[in-house]
Amino acid sequence: MAVKVDFVLDDDVKNDLDRLVESGRRSRIINEALRKELLQIKRQKLAEKHDRLRGQTNAISTWEIVRAIRQDRGRA
Repeated sequence: MAVKVDFVLDDDVKNDLDRLVESGRRSRIINEALRKELLQIKRQKLAEKHDRLRGQTNAISTWEIVRAIRQDRGRA
């Protein structure tokens, strides 16, 4: 469901939007741009969380990972 919202654009952004994007496509362009930016923010936050967790755990070898997966699958 779409929701109408109010927000402020900088003058230069608004001018470029008006000049470059036809009237019927502006909402779609803004939605796509926001989706991309929000995805980037989510990825950045997950990367930061991953880095924090990596510092709190011990490294294990590939063999230990394979062995654990096999045990979980009942193939040990």
